[in-house]
Amino acid sequence: MNNLAPNDTLHIQHFLLSEDSRFPNNPSLPLLLYPQAVTLTGPDPAAIFERLFQSHQWGGGWRNGIFSFHHYHSTAHEVLGIYSGEAEVQFGGEDGIKTVVQAGDVVLIPAGVAHKKLRSSAGFAVVGAYPVGQRADICTGEPGERPQADHAVARVARPAADPVFGATAGLSHYWP
Repeated sequence: MNNLAPNDTLHIQHFLLSEDSRFPNNPSLPLLLYPQAVTLTGPDPAAIFERLFQSHQWGGGWRNGIFSFHHYHSTAHEVLGIYSGEAEVQFGGEDGIKTVVQAGDVVLIPAGVAHKKLRSSAGFAVVGAYPVGQRADICTGEPGERPQADHAVARVARPAADPVFGATAGLSHYWP
C-alpha cells in the first residue's frame, strides 16, 4: 500500500459535541477520528501526513504537540495527524469525550470544538493543518469570547476535500 493512500479498512468514528457554557463546540459538524488512517514508514513519518494533507488542499502545516489546556479555533477547522507516540485527548470541554490517539491516527476537529491533551507518551508529536484559505485563531473559553466566537464558527466554510480521502469519502458523508 502506498503510504499516502488511506488504510482501506478504515472505519471513521464520529462524535457530535454539544456546546457548554465555555465552549461553542460545533452544533452541526461532528469531530471525526480516523484510527490508523495511514501506515507510517521511513525516517520522516511526519512528512507522510504533510504530503497527504497538502494533496487534499489542507495547508498551513506545522509540527508540534497538542496544548495541555482547553482551546478551540473559531476561524478554522483543524486536522491533526499523529506521527509519533500516543496521547489521551479530551474534546468538547470539561464534560467532553476522552480518547487515546496514537501514531497513524488522524483527528478532524471542526471549528469551535475544544480540545486538550490530558497526558502523552514521550515523543508524542502531531502534524496540524487547516483547509486552504483558513487561518486558525486560539480561543480558550474566557468570559467575553462568546457570542462573537459562536458567530465566527458559524461562518467557517466547509473544506473542499477530506484531509485523508480527498473528495471521495469522509467529509462528504459526515459533513454534508
